[in-house]
Amino acid sequence: MSNLEQIKSPVKEQIEEFEKTFKVSMKSTVPLLDKVTRYIIKRKGKQMRPLLVFLSANMFKGQPDDSTYRAASLIELLHTATLIHDDVVDDSNTRRGFFSLNALWKNKISVLVGDYLLSKGLLLAVDNGDFELLRIVSEATRQMSEGELLQIEKARRLDIEEPVYFDIIEKKTASLFASCCAAGAASVDAGEDQVNKMREFGKTLGIAFQIKDDLFDYGKTNKTGKPNGIDIKEQKMTLPLIYTLNNVSAKERKWLIRGVKKHNNNRRRVEEIIERVRHGGGIEYAEQKMAEYRDKAILMLEDFPESKFRSSMHDLVLFTTERKK
Repeated sequence: MSNLEQIKSPVKEQIEEFEKTFKVSMKSTVPLLDKVTRYIIKRKGKQMRPLLVFLSANMFKGQPDDSTYRAASLIELLHTATLIHDDVVDDSNTRRGFFSLNALWKNKISVLVGDYLLSKGLLLAVDNGDFELLRIVSEATRQMSEGELLQIEKARRLDIEEPVYFDIIEKKTASLFASCCAAGAASVDAGEDQVNKMREFGKTLGIAFQIKDDLFDYGKTNKTGKPNGIDIKEQKMTLPLIYTLNNVSAKERKWLIRGVKKHNNNRRRVEEIIERVRHGGGIEYAEQKMAEYRDKAILMLEDFPESKFRSSMHDLVLFTTERKK
């Protein structure tokens, strides 16, 4: 499997250039805002979103223009805003191993910074007439909010069935992947049909990505050698657990639901729940579903001309489902 740096190599220079323009797009005349946004930039993750934008654009055009850089910046600005607001809503003190903004600057400043980034993204699109890009990204933001609210609603009763689960992750996670791929294609005027195909590809990839994230909860940590169990502690209904609940006796189902609802902070009980999911076939089922979406995404790529960018996108699909974190 190629590592992420190898996958990025065809668009490495473009991503480096994007990082410079993104820093500029976040600038403010308010010192506090600049301090906070510098902290945000330092916490960058795998850069999956700009990578998807640039690979998608290059699959249709030899050299992306300014619109592609704005598409990547728009997605980063709006998505970063939603993450900041999510941390406030979830009262989360960390993100990707770093302190969250609300942990350092409290909720009021965090919400205002999120609003600021949202407005910067909107103005970036409007000032440059990128209305189609704005529509694509705004649609994803709407779906992400709907998915989050749907998950909160269902988590109260733990009554999520598999179709509802897929509806949630399609909105919460896959919609952003879809918007990255669609925006990349749209930024180089790939045409409506190609943009829609890239949107479907991104959605399929995003679903596979989320199922992989679900599986991490049942993997053993490097520090303790024990499963994470974070999703269970947060009462999140993931695919391995949903499958197990639907394929055990009524008594066992009641025990599992009670454990997630009432004993989710009990380390031993969480480990017992994880063991039941493992023995109940939940892990194998989720892995099978993830493989189905991975293979579907790879097949979709065959609709596009062969190139080093398509090859990197193919490797990115594999990386998504085989990554270790």
